[in-house]
Amino acid sequence: MQAVQLIETTGPDGLRLVDIPEPDAGTGAVIVDLHAAGVSFPDLLQTSGAYQVVRPLPFVLGVEGAGVVRSAPTDSGLAAGQRVAVLATGGAWQETVAVDANSVFPLPDSVSLAAGAGMLMNYLTVHFALDERARYRPGETVLVHGAAGGVGVAALQVAAALGLETVAVVSSDAKAEVARANRATHTVPVDGFKDRVLELTGGRGVDIVLDPVGGDRFTDSLRSLAPNGRVVVLGFTGGEIPTVKVNRLLLKNISVLGTGWGEYVRTFPDHPARQWEQLEPLLRSGALRVPEPTLHPIADAAEALRSLAHRSATGKVALSLQP
Repeated sequence: MQAVQLIETTGPDGLRLVDIPEPDAGTGAVIVDLHAAGVSFPDLLQTSGAYQVVRPLPFVLGVEGAGVVRSAPTDSGLAAGQRVAVLATGGAWQETVAVDANSVFPLPDSVSLAAGAGMLMNYLTVHFALDERARYRPGETVLVHGAAGGVGVAALQVAAALGLETVAVVSSDAKAEVARANRATHTVPVDGFKDRVLELTGGRGVDIVLDPVGGDRFTDSLRSLAPNGRVVVLGFTGGEIPTVKVNRLLLKNISVLGTGWGEYVRTFPDHPARQWEQLEPLLRSGALRVPEPTLHPIADAAEALRSLAHRSATGKVALSLQP
């Protein structure tokens, strides 16, 4: 079968499209023929050796995908022909994967395989950030940085499904359109976002800030919070890791929270299944929506990663794994 492996840590140029054996169906795992696989910022970091988890070369990139079950153990609750999304820690940028049953999530008919391929990492991360970390309350207001990117779009969609008002921070009119199409309540430009947020909220500020970007906007994120507000750190796509003068936290009784969903799952491996129990009914009812990703052929995996590196991508990016 075809797969994309990282051969050397030289960035996207270190990828190679290779032929490798199919996984063994006799291991008690669920065998899934993938139609598409998600492309995420951790994949980009891994190509340069900058991710916190370092795997020996060569290895197959990717963690999430969607496809059709080929075979499954009789006690798994899954059946051949079933449409599913998967978390494949051994690599998802390949045509067929073998995964544990607790890493397989049946997809409702409302979610295409292409959309399902790129939803798990971002949607589960955002749900974890809002539910487990920020402890959201219905009716609260959430500021979303990088709102037209993959994590940002997921944040807007999940927040809307949970009954939260959103303020999307964007860098262009085109990205503002993307945010509005994904149910943003308000959009504001990056430059001067703090003042605009305070205007929108009558000087009160927002309850939660979701920040996958980092960089020099972090202090103004703190200043944008209402009393008892929370900044939730999701990552640093802007490159720079900000620091916090903790006296600022005292002024309005605000908090800075880290969201390491992957690390949490390594400690509590059943947590994604518990999240799915909450999210799947919202998907089925249409309250939670998953937009179609930008699809690249598997041979163009390096270009897909470069679109993340250059921040030219809007929404989710995924690889098509089937002809």
